[in-house]
Amino acid sequence: MLDLQKIRADFPILSQKVNGKPLVYFDNGATSQKPQVVIDAIAQYYQEINANIHRGVHTLSQLATDAYEVSRGKIQNHINAKHAHEVIFTSGTTHGINAVANGFASLLKVGDEVLVSALEHHSNIVPWQMLCERTGATLKVIPMNEKGELIQAEYDTLLSDKTKIVTVNHISNALGTINPVKEMIAKAHQVGAAVLIDGAQATPHLKPDVQDLDCDFYVFSGHKICGPTGTGILYGKEDWLRKLPPYQGGGEMIATVSFEKTTYADLPHKFEAGTPNIAGGIVLGTAVDYLNSIGFDHIAQYEHELLVYATEKLSAINGLKIYGTAEHKTSVISFNIEGIHPYDIGTIIDKLGIAVRTGHHCAQPIMDYFKIPGTIRASFAFYNTKEEIDAMVEAVKKAKMMLS
Repeated sequence: MLDLQKIRADFPILSQKVNGKPLVYFDNGATSQKPQVVIDAIAQYYQEINANIHRGVHTLSQLATDAYEVSRGKIQNHINAKHAHEVIFTSGTTHGINAVANGFASLLKVGDEVLVSALEHHSNIVPWQMLCERTGATLKVIPMNEKGELIQAEYDTLLSDKTKIVTVNHISNALGTINPVKEMIAKAHQVGAAVLIDGAQATPHLKPDVQDLDCDFYVFSGHKICGPTGTGILYGKEDWLRKLPPYQGGGEMIATVSFEKTTYADLPHKFEAGTPNIAGGIVLGTAVDYLNSIGFDHIAQYEHELLVYATEKLSAINGLKIYGTAEHKTSVISFNIEGIHPYDIGTIIDKLGIAVRTGHHCAQPIMDYFKIPGTIRASFAFYNTKEEIDAMVEAVKKAKMMLS
């Protein structure tokens, strides 16, 4: 299905050596590597059409504006949004979540409830805590089980007419769990609650269909899908985006300004104050095109093969425990070796060219649940290989031997 040799050739960073060893990059959950077509597109923008957008009558401004809006249309088609103006460019997932949480400050009151899940990244916990502190609303947590799955019966119990918004990740960054978000969204809507889905970890592995999911908001980051850092998307249903106040004030997001009163621009500009990351927004469309040229069905199938293979190989190491064994999960493996701190393993295998993530992965409540300081996380992408997994397994064995 996938021509791995050709795909890997698209990513110049994969051919380099780290500490004298071939780079094995298994930190894709933190950020993905960039194909040459994305790197070239960034340079092309600055070389050929660099100008501010939506404001100038001169040719370069019009070219940059057209390219930016073409990219918005690509994102609309990619996630199957009903309207292009439901696609808001942001600096990343965190920006999108904060924009929605800030908007809900005008809608919540004492006694209202916000539901988050026990599987969330800090960026989908802290903004809601801040919101509840401002409004007097109550934050409630959907619990998880030992496999790293959300307990749906508990979710059903927590939902009530007090629930105003449910916010949950599509896929857990720490454990790889794929949550049943479509069913969770339907249940939330039955009690009149809105739903925000954090798609930061999902969008590298699958193609979200926001109309099929029927989510009210969906957020993700560009840098995790082969795009530039400092880019992201907030999708929101039109009715919700019109209802919520803007997150920031400034240029671009206004219709009229006087010292007596300001009126806001129409969507999507209402939520896009100031000069945006123009190059990043344009090239995010390039990254989406690249991934779609490979095909998300092919990506998902191949990454599942990598997950199964790595799980089998790592499980054969004595004393190694995998955290997150959900029935439905993506190509992420979090593990520890009994008696050894994850940081020590990560440091040693880095000397052998293996890049993994160690720590709590901005998901401290998950680590507290398992009563551990953190894990070693290997997160695989479509450009990784089984040979690289073999190299990681041998490196982990060597590190274990050195530290035991």
